[in-house]
Amino acid sequence: MRPLPFTIIRNDITKLKVDAVVNAANTALQMGGGVCGAIFAAAGADRLQNACDNLAPIKTGEAVITQGFHLPAKFIIHTAGPVYKDGKHGEEELLRACYINSMKLATKHGCESVAFPLISSGIYGYPKIEALRVATSAIRDCLNENDITVSLVVFDKTAFEAGKDLLGGVATLGGEPV
Repeated sequence: MRPLPFTIIRNDITKLKVDAVVNAANTALQMGGGVCGAIFAAAGADRLQNACDNLAPIKTGEAVITQGFHLPAKFIIHTAGPVYKDGKHGEEELLRACYINSMKLATKHGCESVAFPLISSGIYGYPKIEALRVATSAIRDCLNENDITVSLVVFDKTAFEAGKDLLGGVATLGGEPV
């Protein structure tokens, strides 16, 4: 039986052995905090910053790709999520674009597996449950047209439990708490 193409896990995205990890980046592609800071630190901040400087700036919803440097992943896909205001300023469309554009880049570069964080749900303030709904919807739509294995890596137990409700318990893996 083929493994499920889409799982929600609670783990450290920088330690996953996938073809590409997605970085919840800022439009300047500068090292930030949260997931972005962890990815930069694990990949090798100076080398990754040099690579990003050649691609910056990007627009919200766009995605670009660099090599993975010291990560177990071959590539890092950088996408700039929206800052959440009130849900009435195109935030959902921009967030959805982050996932779709990242998936397009992953398939274009021959990736068979990709790991996403829950984009915009940290300091950008997107409500976690809403961010999870947008992520799962966009990823599922992409999986209808692409044969790629996707992991959505969540940091906290609340988002992980909500993911179980969205996908069903069979599609979630506990991983190691972070």
